[in-house]
Amino acid sequence: MTGLQRRLAVARGDEPADLVVRGGRVLSVFTREWLEIDVAIVDGTIAGLGDYEGQETIEAGGRFVVPGFIDAHMHLESVKLLVDEFARLVLPLGTTAVVADPHEIANVLGPDGVHWLHDASEGLQLDVFFMAPSCVPASVYESPRRPFDAGDLTALMRRSRVLGLAEMMNFPGVIAGEPRELEKLALEGAAHVDGHAPGVIGKELQAYAAAGVRSDHEALTVEEGRERLRAGMWLLVREASMARNLEALLPLVGEYGPERIAFCTDDRDPEDIVDRGHVNGMVRCAVAAGIDPAAAVRMASWNPALWHGLDTLGAVAPGYAADLLVLPDLERFEPDLVLKRGRPIEDAPRREVPEWVRQTIRIAPVAATDFEVQWERGDARVIGLVPDQVVTESLVRELLVRDGRAVADPARDLVKLAVVERHLATGRIGLGFLSGSGLRRGALASSVAHDAHNLVIAGVDDEDMAFAVARLAEVGGGIAVVESDRVVAECPLPVAGLLSDQPLDVVVAQSRACNEAAAALGWTGAAPFLTLAFLALSVIPSLKLTDRGLVDVDRFELVPLAVEGT
Repeated sequence: MTGLQRRLAVARGDEPADLVVRGGRVLSVFTREWLEIDVAIVDGTIAGLGDYEGQETIEAGGRFVVPGFIDAHMHLESVKLLVDEFARLVLPLGTTAVVADPHEIANVLGPDGVHWLHDASEGLQLDVFFMAPSCVPASVYESPRRPFDAGDLTALMRRSRVLGLAEMMNFPGVIAGEPRELEKLALEGAAHVDGHAPGVIGKELQAYAAAGVRSDHEALTVEEGRERLRAGMWLLVREASMARNLEALLPLVGEYGPERIAFCTDDRDPEDIVDRGHVNGMVRCAVAAGIDPAAAVRMASWNPALWHGLDTLGAVAPGYAADLLVLPDLERFEPDLVLKRGRPIEDAPRREVPEWVRQTIRIAPVAATDFEVQWERGDARVIGLVPDQVVTESLVRELLVRDGRAVADPARDLVKLAVVERHLATGRIGLGFLSGSGLRRGALASSVAHDAHNLVIAGVDDEDMAFAVARLAEVGGGIAVVESDRVVAECPLPVAGLLSDQPLDVVVAQSRACNEAAAALGWTGAAPFLTLAFLALSVIPSLKLTDRGLVDVDRFELVPLAVEGT
């Protein structure tokens, strides 16, 4: 009997199933009904729903049976963990599949890095699908190891688990019809493409959707989300560690229903997942806000699968993969049992990391004098933080001047910001000032700086900033908190300067310690290092800093630190 013949025999009731989940209340994501029915599983696939016998039986005892959760858009690198450790973290929370955009490692290691990450995720119980990074670099104002071309993307989209083209971050280029961006959209395999259009509305959004972009996870308000839905786009509701948009966008579920809305986590710190959950945490928050549990689960399972064309995932129904969660209640969404392809979660063997993926911090010598800003008088452009968001404000502030140099002014919440090129040792450093961090002493530094991942440093003292850069170079990358030329806390990330090679509990403890140390130096708000990382992303409004200088994202051009005419 072939696999399909056996499945049909089980479905007809002619043969016993391998496993039957009995006595549960099973969610139909199609009708949003809870059915008191058995689930028959054979060879890891659901054969049928009804009254079945099996060689093995799991008694659900009235608990709720739902499909495994799917993260519609995320970055594996942001979690700081090797992919096997990430699977150990999220599988028990009910996430059974993710769709990852690996443009972080792409900026550091080129196509070879993406191929390595694809191969490293092979054979895990967690299904890891990819989108091919569309914008390496994110803009002409960023400096990755090397830019991707059409040939790189074509080769990646031929890989077995690559679904299409990842977020088109150069939305100004797409909207303007720039040939280089349109060439990407015309590639074979690019019919399925994710979007990235922060603040884009009106006719510009119409042009973005007309280019074939059919999703966006950057909507911040109900009005922005409504425009995307009306334009036929999928609204990917994001709840990241710092960009938290779930609460603001949930009213759209009541307004239009859940049909074209899916959940994603985008960028999450590992300790945030430990504390608040993963996709299950989004479902919990949605239900607590008044969303029907069946609708919330659908946005976490069937809808992501539908958007990404994952035809056998996201539902408890005949012919679908037996990725099931058994939930004791519809409040906490913490599974008692997770089945992946009909099997309980198993511990995956540790993945080996080749040496060429390490040692990616290549910088010219950096001294404290490299962070000096010559300044006489006049106003400066200053990056202003927006709480819990990746967008920033473009502020104008008078700087504190000593001996002809502009210095940090923590009493007025102004600290220095620097981005140091780290791929080719060019010695290029962008300098600016930051408002809204609360930092009063020392310096924070990170080799995770979206999306080119040059070193980003915020500090009050130039000596501390230089010391932090030297420390990151010594450990091969990571995040660090320094004060008075000593390391207060650090989380080394020697794998591409993005990922740790340590076990989950070690990374969580180190990352948490860095956040706590940053708070002790005065940092206010959530996720200091994720906040820091996004200050270098030149495609999210309004003012950002790269190694090439300040970028006015609204005008999409480099601008000087000094405000003209002051």
